[in-house]
Amino acid sequence: MSKVKGISEIVSMIPDGAVLMIGGFMGVGTPPRLIDELVRQKKHGLTVIANDTARPGAGIGKLISAGLVKRVIASHIGTNPETQKLMIGKELDVELVPQGSLAERVRAGGYGLGGVLTKTGVGTVVAEGHDTVSCDGEVYLIEKAIKADFALIQAKTADYLGNLTYTLTARNFNPLMAMAGATVIAEADDIVPVGMITPDSVVTPGVVVDYLVAKEQ
Repeated sequence: MSKVKGISEIVSMIPDGAVLMIGGFMGVGTPPRLIDELVRQKKHGLTVIANDTARPGAGIGKLISAGLVKRVIASHIGTNPETQKLMIGKELDVELVPQGSLAERVRAGGYGLGGVLTKTGVGTVVAEGHDTVSCDGEVYLIEKAIKADFALIQAKTADYLGNLTYTLTARNFNPLMAMAGATVIAEADDIVPVGMITPDSVVTPGVVVDYLVAKEQ
């Protein structure tokens, strides 16, 4: 069965209220067509796990502007005043997680770990509600693993088996999230025949990718 499907069909598989991991950093490495189709189909009540919510009208910011997100787990929202306004008005639940801790929590989810230990946030508001553990005389926070119903991934190149490559900073979060999503949907700039991507260049193996967004006609 081909992994390549039309974008409308793929996004129709995502139910309202789904938990989504969305790759990228300030919109770079965030799948633009998937974001636009989520908005077009008005998928609402979403939980979004991402590094940030970009800016109004860009990347994940489009989901925020459309009022489709009920909860965000991110490392910062400072570049999106709409996210800030909704959080202050208690219209959007925002969980802020230090960037490294967020990456490690996603990695733990993808690698089958229960969580990670970190000193980041010890003695600050970040530690509120966290369990701690003492190891070799040092106190660490227990940061629990994060998983998602769907991981929406932006790649530079894919082959028809779903093997993916990335370019520069677009690699931020995408490979980790591809491991932590129950269903992985990849949008690539180019889809090439099998064998065109050398094994050493594969970052995300096709075995973890469920669907590829077909190229625009």
